Amino acid sequence: MTRIAIRTYAPEHVTALAAAGLHPTLARILAARGVARTAELATDLPELVPPGAMKGIGHAAAYLADAIAAGKRLLIVADYDCDGATACAVGVRGLRMLGARVEYIVPNRFEYGYGLTPEIVALAARQQPDVIVTVDNGIASVDGVAAANALGIDVVVTDHHLPGAELPEAAVIVNPNQPGCEFPSKNLAGVGVMFYVLLGLRAELRRRGVYTQATQPPLQTLLDLVALGTVADVVKLDTNNRILVAQGLRRMRAGRMQPGVAALFRAAGREASRANTFDLGFGLGPRLNAAGRLADMSLGIECLLTDDANRAWEIAQELDGMNRERRDIEAGMQQEALQILEQPLAGPDPSARFTVSVFNDTWHQGVIGIVASRLKDKFHRPTITFAPGDEATFKGSGRSIPGFHLRDALDLVSKRCPGMMVKFGGHAMAAGLTVRAERFAEFQEAFEAVGKEWLTDDQLARVIETDGDIEDHCFSPEFVTLLEQQVWGQGFPAPTFCGEFDVLRQSVLKGKHLKLQLGRGSQRFDAIWFNHAESLGASAQVAYRLDNNTFNGVTRVQLVIEHAQ
Repeated sequence: MTRIAIRTYAPEHVTALAAAGLHPTLARILAARGVARTAELATDLPELVPPGAMKGIGHAAAYLADAIAAGKRLLIVADYDCDGATACAVGVRGLRMLGARVEYIVPNRFEYGYGLTPEIVALAARQQPDVIVTVDNGIASVDGVAAANALGIDVVVTDHHLPGAELPEAAVIVNPNQPGCEFPSKNLAGVGVMFYVLLGLRAELRRRGVYTQATQPPLQTLLDLVALGTVADVVKLDTNNRILVAQGLRRMRAGRMQPGVAALFRAAGREASRANTFDLGFGLGPRLNAAGRLADMSLGIECLLTDDANRAWEIAQELDGMNRERRDIEAGMQQEALQILEQPLAGPDPSARFTVSVFNDTWHQGVIGIVASRLKDKFHRPTITFAPGDEATFKGSGRSIPGFHLRDALDLVSKRCPGMMVKFGGHAMAAGLTVRAERFAEFQEAFEAVGKEWLTDDQLARVIETDGDIEDHCFSPEFVTLLEQQVWGQGFPAPTFCGEFDVLRQSVLKGKHLKLQLGRGSQRFDAIWFNHAESLGASAQVAYRLDNNTFNGVTRVQLVIEHAQ
């Protein structure tokens, strides 16, 4: 069951925002996202929360400044997703700008798993670093940091993930989510944390007289990478993150970006001059992530680090090919998952369950997370998909729905069924785990039991939140452009509207997309419903986004349908 809902807002906030000069409809949209004052929409760099407010930044700055002065060899150990890749590129580029000797490694996820493990430390040690700097990982790497310490290698942890009960004994830890950190923006991505470390280090080098305000390296040139990693990691776009993303988008639109970012725009068929968060999240991000999903992320990081535009384009085309392969694998796995779930032995129809957990012995570990996300969207149930792991285990990747904390659910399953899970970790909405193969059926039952206990009928009903109806004059390219100038994303969703329309014409494109002409009064609107081929009746209540569609030099507004009933 799917229900269309309208977001609420405080009328006094709408009045205040409109009085400050905002378009009245935009004021209503922003008020529905908790914006009360225009100051909360600031996108200038001086409005960022200062680096000194983050626990560990001062220590990290002094430590790294000493390491640079001593000529120590730094080695960045990166994660294998888009956030990890951009954080690595920001770290390498930024530290080199500030005078450091720095290299990087990004371990193959299928050989080494996630985080700074003892095995990864052994791999890193071959390069004889004095210091390992983790980006987008490390806060849970107690054993890995101990292994590095035993080899005489210091570790500087930069991470944003939630810590466990025990912190690693690193030389320095910078993480806004570590105990005792009062930094107000807890939603920084790994790339955002690394950027903050660089800001702190540059300030320390100014204090030491290495640079002045006039001679210091321009770290703002890294903001295109910061924006890409922040959006692709789907962290909440609070005020601080919106500043970082807005600044990065501004550089992209002006053509001032890394060659690799420009090449990814070209490979994705997107216009950098109109860059928005959709481009980063659905165009560039998946192409970078494809390298980490199907091989290793070294190729993606090279794309972001090269200053050779021709080499960047070669890599971007290779990443685009990997992404097409990933999509093909994903489509096949999704179809197989649906077939498994339809089998009588699989249990009741997914819509009659509280959770979905499914395994196939041919599935690719690097793609199960995306398939879990697709199934979660289809059934609106917490979903975990599994592929074969090592040593008689299944490796799972899960995605959840609002109101069901996936990591906490796995913790409860682990306590109820000791020894069934080899390991697990994650957040409220996403998690990873390894289950002993012979106990998979037991896991399915235990996970479903938690779902029955925790989930209500209201939570299991899909709700599409919208900003209600809009006036006729808002169906204009100018209003759509006004919306595009804002920074939308996780926790600050792009506007979705709803209204009653007559269905005047409809046809199916490429066998899977519904193209329509909708009418309301004397107005006519082109509309498209992607990945939906079933026809509508004579009229429908439609939830939709607005998009500017330019063809033959003429720009018209198009409705992109999210749901209709």
